[in-house]
Amino acid sequence: MADEQVQKAVPEEEVVVVNVTTNSNDGDEKVVNEKMASPPTTPTSTTLQTEMSKSIEDNEKANINNNDSASFKEETTKVADLPDPQRKALEEFKQLLKEALQSHQFSTASSPPSPKQEAIIKPVPPQEPEKTEPETTEEVEKEAAATTTTTQESSEPVLTEAVEEKVATTVAAVAADDDGAKTVEAIQETIVAVASSEHKEPEESSKAEPEESKDVKEESLAATQPPPATTPALAPEEVSIWGVPLLMDERSDVILLKFLRARDFKVKDAFLMLKNTVEWRKQFGIEELVDEDLGSDLDKVVFMHGVDKEGHPVCYNVYGEFQSKELYQNTFSDEEKRQMFLRKRIQFLERSIRKFDFTPGGVSTFVQINDLKNSPGPGKWELRQATKQALQLLQDNYPEFVAKQVFINVPWWYLAVNRMISPFLTQRTKSKFVFAGPSKSADTLLRYIAPEQIPIKYGGLSKDGEFGTNDAVTEVIVKPAAKHTVEFPVTESCVLSWEVRVAGWDVKYGAEFVPSAEESYTVIIQKSRKVGGNEEPVLCNSFKVGEAGKVVLTIDNSTSKKKKLLYRLKTKSCSD
Repeated sequence: MADEQVQKAVPEEEVVVVNVTTNSNDGDEKVVNEKMASPPTTPTSTTLQTEMSKSIEDNEKANINNNDSASFKEETTKVADLPDPQRKALEEFKQLLKEALQSHQFSTASSPPSPKQEAIIKPVPPQEPEKTEPETTEEVEKEAAATTTTTQESSEPVLTEAVEEKVATTVAAVAADDDGAKTVEAIQETIVAVASSEHKEPEESSKAEPEESKDVKEESLAATQPPPATTPALAPEEVSIWGVPLLMDERSDVILLKFLRARDFKVKDAFLMLKNTVEWRKQFGIEELVDEDLGSDLDKVVFMHGVDKEGHPVCYNVYGEFQSKELYQNTFSDEEKRQMFLRKRIQFLERSIRKFDFTPGGVSTFVQINDLKNSPGPGKWELRQATKQALQLLQDNYPEFVAKQVFINVPWWYLAVNRMISPFLTQRTKSKFVFAGPSKSADTLLRYIAPEQIPIKYGGLSKDGEFGTNDAVTEVIVKPAAKHTVEFPVTESCVLSWEVRVAGWDVKYGAEFVPSAEESYTVIIQKSRKVGGNEEPVLCNSFKVGEAGKVVLTIDNSTSKKKKLLYRLKTKSCSD
């Protein structure tokens, strides 16, 4: 009896009236709609699967309940809005970077300077002749005699007896010295000193020369001598990253803030990270990689589609595509192919990043959607290895480019994958993660992305056709055992088109046109019928209106669960 009373209960009815305005915007958005491969038939433990499924449900509830309080919130990229400690750290970072650019630390880090450059940067001091001490008195006497002879041959005046006497005295002193500490230098200095005193008169006579003759000689001497060598000043080197020259304008502040945040505003650590990134980009050949043609075999695996509610571009990673044995073997079977996979992923990321303008306050991060439906299990070592390498590269060289990581269609074994990946991720990165099982995936995406921006395969309305991403979608919750009605008033002749989607369907849907004139008849556009969950996810209709009236859509939800209704419409003039 209780069941019969529930069945006989009159469903609650809601009516929504929508004002229709003429809209001729026919923008379209393309999307890949590919069927996923069937899940692998790997034997698993039923108990383990049940426990992990419960863990997924607990994670989903935690994500929903703590979304506004515990999840990551993106910080500002405007310098004026930064707290004082962060602004100070940015200034220190810029000063450190300026000094590095002036001293060419980025270029010298990748390749050693040439001998010519090294001589310019670090002049080599002149080497002094080695000094040797005589071992015996006889050697001192011989060297003294040789020095005297050489001096006599090279100098115009001949040494006088006073010089010889002075030399003899010095030699005798050396011979009388017990430890023989006197050196040849002492003898030579004595000779030079005496010779200078002997040549004093000629020097004095030279002073008597006319001043004009002296000036002429000095000018002639200066003209013949080469100019002193000067060290040329090196201009600061220019370093660009993602198409933005460092320290050139305010765009570089946005990039520097990414490195600072990745290192908790520790300036030296952030500078080292930036320096290593610049070096890695040179070694990896990023600038050449961007323009390479690496094929299109991964176009269904990773692609950009639409933006989220905050304007971030959305990147979809569809791991289920690797159920194809051919694609898997061509991508991961050996180290060379895994390296090519990394190059393709880096190329895709680089091309996407360069679409950002990096203006302060603008958008310079992505939202990543990771679809794990039919994804190869954790037993695939090759995929695990390539994923680990990719994560390490991205974390080391692409800091703070992900605003949120959303994992959808998460299978029961996702906890094992999460444990595998977690050691390679920072706590800040983990705070951006959101997980959703198959039953909650569409609702989770709709929390962050508008329906018109989500591909049909993921619960949205974005597809090839008359409607585009600029045509807004209305979301309505249809209560259990309730009927929801949407009305589109029309005041002039036109063609009215609309799209309707109910998550999971299993409801009755009908459409009709009701003229405003009392003597006119109602026109049935779509006879009310039950739409199953396995039918077309989106129903499209159009109706040519010749008189004033309204188009009425009816959604009859006789189930015990609430349903989410998505719809949008547009009108065209009959002349179009």
